Amino acid sequence: MLKLKYIMIGGFLGAGKTTCMLKAAEYFSDQGLRVGLISNDQSQGLVDTNLLSSSGFATEEISGGCFCCRFPSLLEATERLDRDAQPDVYLAEPVGSCTDLVATVVYPLEQMVGHRYSIAPLSVLVDPIRAQRFLGILTGKTFSPKVNYIYDKQLEEADLIVINKKELLDAQSLDRLTRALQDRYPKSRVLSLSARTGEGLKDWFTILSSSLASPQQQDRTTMDVDYETYAQGEALLGWVNYSWRISGGEFDGNDFLTGLLEGLHERFADRISIAHLKGTLVPDQGNDIAVANLVREDGIVEQSHHLLESLQSGELTLNLRAEADPQLLSQAVEASLQKGCEEFRLAAQELHSAAFRPLPPTPTHRVLR
Repeated sequence: MLKLKYIMIGGFLGAGKTTCMLKAAEYFSDQGLRVGLISNDQSQGLVDTNLLSSSGFATEEISGGCFCCRFPSLLEATERLDRDAQPDVYLAEPVGSCTDLVATVVYPLEQMVGHRYSIAPLSVLVDPIRAQRFLGILTGKTFSPKVNYIYDKQLEEADLIVINKKELLDAQSLDRLTRALQDRYPKSRVLSLSARTGEGLKDWFTILSSSLASPQQQDRTTMDVDYETYAQGEALLGWVNYSWRISGGEFDGNDFLTGLLEGLHERFADRISIAHLKGTLVPDQGNDIAVANLVREDGIVEQSHHLLESLQSGELTLNLRAEADPQLLSQAVEASLQKGCEEFRLAAQELHSAAFRPLPPTPTHRVLR
């Protein structure tokens, strides 16, 4: 029996996992294969799920914990996709603050459902600016040591370290970053690509496809992880998810969404290390969607999907991850929303809100090799 393909795309918050997963879904779909997507978060109300669902691919969301801590839910989501969409390829995006995925997700999948699925080597995406700062190549603000511990462990366990957004670097800087990553993580293969321009994507997809028959993880020993430091690192991150119903007179949803994120950016200035800030606005009518995001406190708000027409009402979703008190982050979000609604003369009805620090990771399984 031909095995189904199971591909997990990891990486820290803001690395571009969702965009790359959609590019991978489009690639495999163009090969005539059916694709199923699985998103993951510590809470409900995901921007990523809105974006993935709007793409037309069958999508499942696992909330309330990472894949390792919600492993039965991961299997159930896979089974629902099996039943409802019958994918040939499964693409799964774990929480951006999660590590030790090989021992707690990949190996258990191989043991329990390896007879049905061929598990691809683990890809870990990196933002090139954040990676340079982490490695000391570039000066600039970075996270505290315990958060960086998670970042380091994500790269250590990667089979493929994928430098995304290569368009941000010149050739010399990209070569220097590639060599630094290869020197520090010699067991990993380092690639570079640009999800925005498409450069390097096909090479990555070809490697994933050709390696599915004999995953590299089988040759790896289980990575050592200090779960106390891991838990303390995650606990330093504030997690904020909001969803509102927005309504009023006809307004420009693109300007409203980007203005909201830019307002938050200004409130934080350089005082808070932003891991990722992203939002979607989905009109009540039609299938359109606006998507905007910010991946560093010294970055800019970028809009990847634009609404083609103005709207009168829709659902606004915002996700913020930063190294800060979640209540402080929540207050800033609410103040920025109020300011935006006043400017555009809109009303906002809260549908969902959550502000918290992640609980300590407690994997359902951890397979030692």
